[in-house]
Amino acid sequence: MDPTARFLSYMGRGPKRITHWEHWSNPDGASWITGIDYYEKPRSCMLRLNEMYPFLDFPVPPTDEPIPRIGEQEDKGHGRWGHVYRESWQQDVAATRFKSQEEMLAFSPLEQGDFTGWNVVVDGDFSSEEAIYQRFRKNYPAEWGQKAPQGAHASVSFYNTMFQWPMLVFGYENFLSLCMEPEFERIMDEFAEINRRVFCAFARLPVNFVVSHDDIVLTRGPVCSPQWMRKFIFPRYEEFWGIVRDAGKEVLFMVDGCVDAFVDDVMACGARGIISEPYTDYKTIARKYENCFIAGEGDNRVLMANDPTRIRQMVESMVETARMSGGYMMCIGNHIPFNVPPEACKLYFDLSAEIGYR
Repeated sequence: MDPTARFLSYMGRGPKRITHWEHWSNPDGASWITGIDYYEKPRSCMLRLNEMYPFLDFPVPPTDEPIPRIGEQEDKGHGRWGHVYRESWQQDVAATRFKSQEEMLAFSPLEQGDFTGWNVVVDGDFSSEEAIYQRFRKNYPAEWGQKAPQGAHASVSFYNTMFQWPMLVFGYENFLSLCMEPEFERIMDEFAEINRRVFCAFARLPVNFVVSHDDIVLTRGPVCSPQWMRKFIFPRYEEFWGIVRDAGKEVLFMVDGCVDAFVDDVMACGARGIISEPYTDYKTIARKYENCFIAGEGDNRVLMANDPTRIRQMVESMVETARMSGGYMMCIGNHIPFNVPPEACKLYFDLSAEIGYR
């Protein structure tokens, strides 16, 4: 893929060939499509897949060291992700971390500081901006200094923008039982201070984009009320994203579910656009926000049905939206996991190659 194509798409100037941002964890699909056994030669397999469909630009393993097959691995009881079984599940850990509601309300995120081993997705030491900066800086070439090359799609991602922190620390149900308590405001203020350090560190990184993730909605819409969100969440987005935007970086917001109710809030906070799931109305976003970044309209439920007619209709609809927005990227928003039929994946890729043009 043209290395500038993703940059141009993020910036709303997408090229004629529609670029992709796919969430892929289907090793058996990769093996079937390429004819190269992913478990025997993972690097060769993914290199071949990218060669067949350059617009996908999938990550490639560093070596061809064989990977144990699923049947050879111990099932840890936490579900499967791609070619491995999960070691744990965040919510299981979080739900048993505290003994009582009183203990949770007394918790100090700032006093804790170091969340190494906490299973909060982005574990690590958040006790200072410098510690955060040094941890992320090593992921980029030293010669870049504090500025990424012009036109590079270099990015940094953060999972716990604000809403995720209490969910991952306390557990989903505990979070919902706490969020209306007066003492919870202090806890959110402390999480905000941690994230202030994060985004100040990101402002110094040699990246052009910050992917800011928070699952603020479910498939049917908001978890918490607009009033609650506009008190605890959106003002922090505006502040944090302003920090990195002042440093010349653009913000891409990533969220699961149906984000229709909060699109205007997210965009008003300074996001360049949104990557979400197919429950969101992308055509409406494209009409309202000229050439904003959008991705996630494709639906794995269509791929799971493995009906060629439905898959073609889905791809045609995605191309229609892409022609409405220079920031559109093709994406199966609710993921392409290990159990999606390989034939359906290949047809989706083939149709994208055939008609995926503005």
